[in-house]
Amino acid sequence: MAKAIKNVQKQTISAEEKRSNDLREVEDALIQNKSAILQTLEILNHMNEKGILPLLNGLFGQGDKVMDIAVKAMDKPDNTNTLKNLLLLLGTLGMINVKQLEPFLLKIDAGIARVAEHKDTDEKTSYFDIVRSLKDPEINKAVTILMQFLKGMGQETEHYEKTTGDSPRDRVKQSKEKTLE
Repeated sequence: MAKAIKNVQKQTISAEEKRSNDLREVEDALIQNKSAILQTLEILNHMNEKGILPLLNGLFGQGDKVMDIAVKAMDKPDNTNTLKNLLLLLGTLGMINVKQLEPFLLKIDAGIARVAEHKDTDEKTSYFDIVRSLKDPEINKAVTILMQFLKGMGQETEHYEKTTGDSPRDRVKQSKEKTLE
């Protein structure tokens, strides 16, 4: 039978051995992340060449003075109005449903491409040509879409407040319900 261990001694690592182990661990991490580190250094080099790093260094070094100047600049009426408009624009952009907008933008792009093909034409379009063109399914569909768009642009919007949270889709439904009443 084995004898019980009565005396336990902790292994002590000297400061030099700990430093050596730490350096080995850092070397291993550098080797494992070599490409990411090289890309980061390349980005930092580009930022330094463009003067961004010295600018950031100055900003962080003089943070209170920079903040004071920025607050004073924003306190001017023109800048305050610009900031309000920018925030309103960003809020409005957040309301736009991009999934609904994408097909519309693709149609606009296709229309612009057609205009570019026929931009310098000497053709004259008569009233009868316009009426006859409504029989063309593509033109008829475009006119219908345009009319729906114009209806949406013409509907009353004063009673919609930004804080109501109504989406444009909800507004169209409400407008149709009011028309049916």
